[in-house]
Amino acid sequence: MDHYMPLSLSAQTAYAQLLDAAQAVELARSVANLRGSFASKTVKGGVYRYFQYTELSGRLRQFYVGPDSPQVRELIAQHGEGRPMAALEPLARSAIALGCAPVLVPHFRVIRRLSDYGFFRAGGVLVGTHAFLAFGNMLGVSWGDASRTQDVDFAHAGKQLAIALPSNIEIDTPAAIDSLKMGFLPLGSSDGKHGGTWLSPRDPDFQLDFITPQHRGGVPYRHAQLGITLQPLKFMEYLLQDVQQAVLFCADGAVVVNVPHPLRYAMHKLIVAGERGATRAAKSNKDLRQSAALLAHYRQGSGWEAREAWGDLVSRGPGWKTRALRGLSAVEKLAPELGVQDWLDSAGKR
Repeated sequence: MDHYMPLSLSAQTAYAQLLDAAQAVELARSVANLRGSFASKTVKGGVYRYFQYTELSGRLRQFYVGPDSPQVRELIAQHGEGRPMAALEPLARSAIALGCAPVLVPHFRVIRRLSDYGFFRAGGVLVGTHAFLAFGNMLGVSWGDASRTQDVDFAHAGKQLAIALPSNIEIDTPAAIDSLKMGFLPLGSSDGKHGGTWLSPRDPDFQLDFITPQHRGGVPYRHAQLGITLQPLKFMEYLLQDVQQAVLFCADGAVVVNVPHPLRYAMHKLIVAGERGATRAAKSNKDLRQSAALLAHYRQGSGWEAREAWGDLVSRGPGWKTRALRGLSAVEKLAPELGVQDWLDSAGKR
């Protein structure tokens, strides 16, 4: 079974260039790149320019740019052209043409809008199959159909888990989603506020989920800084450690996102595949196929990293170890040619 196909060196180079450019744009955000509009006021015959925009918290802000001048008009022109974000579009299209995997345009719009509102700077992490798609480009491989999904899953560590990401930025997540005007409707939480799931009546299979690690009590976590209630899931704390950066893209542009470490994603899938139950066998099978594909890649070179991640997983307690071994056995049945059970299980006995 071919779990992946290597991307060409040209495709890998194109992705690396796009990632570098997108990170540079993210660091160099300016008025010319903010989403907002310019306004002018005439005072005693003089024209003065202002810029108004929605800040991370959702509040409308206006600040003085300067008197009307060629320099200010150039800034306005750059904003209208979408610079420097527009410079990413040809790089993204080149990466796609060379074989890198893009995200679907509607999904990209959601992810980019949340990025614009500061979701990823606030510690948000893109998880699920969109993260798996990103891993393929990161690792220089193509997964095929295993990287397709209609759900967009986001995670945040909440307050209980220390990860190397800022967590003190306030953003209005519901406002970010509403501003898309894509018809998403939130499912309410028990406290009458926004819950952790948004659905699209136009496309019932298109769903946004916001999740967090489950701790004692297992109750939904109201994240005041994000403005939403996060749905708790078991075993997420393992996934949200050692977070990486990646770039997601389509022909319309690119955006830098936080994603789990690919190996932690693979190990986490071993556990969650067995937690889904018989009624969700299709998703469980997809979990196992994604885990097998990632393990197949690391089996070829970075075995020590995989064994280290596995050792951390099985050392977290009897329940973790039992579930992990069950998932590993399932991967062994799915892809016996990989020999991952002996390869990883030996690490847990050292």
